[in-house]
Amino acid sequence: MAFIAILTVGRLKHPDGHSATREFFTVGSELTRQASRSGHLIKEFSPNRVRLPEGVIKGEGLPILTLTVWDSLSNVYHFTYSGLHKQALRDRNKWIEPHLDKQPTYVLWWTEMVKDVSWKEAFSRYNYYLQNGPTPTAFDFKQAFDEAGERFLLK
Repeated sequence: MAFIAILTVGRLKHPDGHSATREFFTVGSELTRQASRSGHLIKEFSPNRVRLPEGVIKGEGLPILTLTVWDSLSNVYHFTYSGLHKQALRDRNKWIEPHLDKQPTYVLWWTEMVKDVSWKEAFSRYNYYLQNGPTPTAFDFKQAFDEAGERFLLK
């Protein structure tokens, strides 16, 4: 059974202590709890002490990174575009800087082993996506691929 990994990247608009930043972290904590309770989140990686490679996400604000592994592409998609997470996506302009140069905010990839997922691998997949666009190696929800590398339409 393959698992799906997702890296999200962004930068906060406001400094630590700003009301919008506090709201972002409050909502983020609740989203983490909901993801854990969903039964579909396999692993969440801590962003503490992660060194952000140059060029991963341009901007001035504090980098915001998530790296998680899920049991299926459909389940991470449905979590992302429903409930509180859907509302958070609508509210993201209050919290997150616009991405310069239209950089993607996330990348997905398949993995056979959860232990193979790491921050180094995540940044490598993100850079691959930046250089090559969506392929079975690194992709997004709009142009997704299944475990076998075939195009996959999410509903």
